[in-house]
Amino acid sequence: MKIFVSCFFIIISIIKTSASYTPVVMYHGMGDTAYGSINSVKTFLESKFPGIYVTSIQMGNNVEEDFLSSYLMNLNEQVEKACTMIKADVRLKNGYHSIGFSQGGQILRAIAQRCPEPPMKNLISLGGQHQGVYGFPKCMGTVKICNYIREMLNFGAYVKYVQDNLVQAEYWHDPLQENLYRDRSIFLADINNVKQPRNESYKINLTRLQNLVLVQFLNDTIVQPKESSWFQFYEPGQATVVYKLRNSTLYQEDWIGLKKLDETKRLKLLGTIGDHLQFHVHGKWFYNEIVEPYLSK
Repeated sequence: MKIFVSCFFIIISIIKTSASYTPVVMYHGMGDTAYGSINSVKTFLESKFPGIYVTSIQMGNNVEEDFLSSYLMNLNEQVEKACTMIKADVRLKNGYHSIGFSQGGQILRAIAQRCPEPPMKNLISLGGQHQGVYGFPKCMGTVKICNYIREMLNFGAYVKYVQDNLVQAEYWHDPLQENLYRDRSIFLADINNVKQPRNESYKINLTRLQNLVLVQFLNDTIVQPKESSWFQFYEPGQATVVYKLRNSTLYQEDWIGLKKLDETKRLKLLGTIGDHLQFHVHGKWFYNEIVEPYLSK
């Protein structure tokens, strides 16, 4: 009887511990996999918060398919599949926090905008490209993959075949051809509500977040421009001068709710020294600026 009672209280303790933390969903970036380099973050969170549920979105049935999906799987399809996975996971039914690594940041944002149930609470974007990119100076992949990306982008980022099949083309933003970007970008221009008529649900759903945390790596040599992590980009017609978020039409007309989040102090623009995704999981910055304020409850 004593053994039974002891086991009962241990089980109850585990359930209480697990239930005290909001689950976390992660989405990897280009050239990574669900349980590749980002797994160190999962391990770290589990060590800090015993019983916390941390899961990572995997596209495909294995590591190879997941890896290739970061280059060659239509982003709209990825978002749709990820939404289905999240809805089917009973451990996420009461809501979850999310962490997006590089292009995983804009994928998770699309999930927040298109799939409001179960609710995403805090969205942390580490080096995401929320206004897109105009250049790939350091492709994160094999020589063969990187060469293919360059060839396709040079062939025409807004050609339908390229848009439908190359992930990086789907958030390619050419400031010299803004009209072409608006009309033919099948992913980024859509979730940024550039197209007419505007999708009001994108704004409604994004402003349900408790916090939108946008991290820019201040020495980023991969994302061009690095300010895209804060929804900032090149002024139209050139590729030198970068506008400020609050000066943009996206913000001022509040197409997706950034202004509302900002005015209610739920839009966080954080910067950290280092190149793209170069931070110490066990370091003070990650714990003090990310983990403790946004993932500990």
